[in-house]
Amino acid sequence: MATGWAGDGAVQDQIDATVKDGIARARSRLPSGPGLERCEECDAPIPDARRKAIPGVRLCVACQEAHDREAGFSGYNRRGSKDSQLR
Repeated sequence: MATGWAGDGAVQDQIDATVKDGIARARSRLPSGPGLERCEECDAPIPDARRKAIPGVRLCVACQEAHDREAGFSGYNRRGSKDSQLR
């Protein structure tokens, strides 16, 4: 039960909105279009199964893993919920 100015479903609505935003952000970052047959970084062949599973793939698995490690994850809740500010 929510108290104060918040409605009964306010917390769940915020959680749903955060998840929806995260999914939309992840989908917007996915490559699209025809994939490459060879990795654009190391020129290694990209297997057919990977190209079918990920449309628009441009990197082999090893280069993609290295790229993902470099990108990192901030873990910051940009919605500024009270719980995230207390941690």
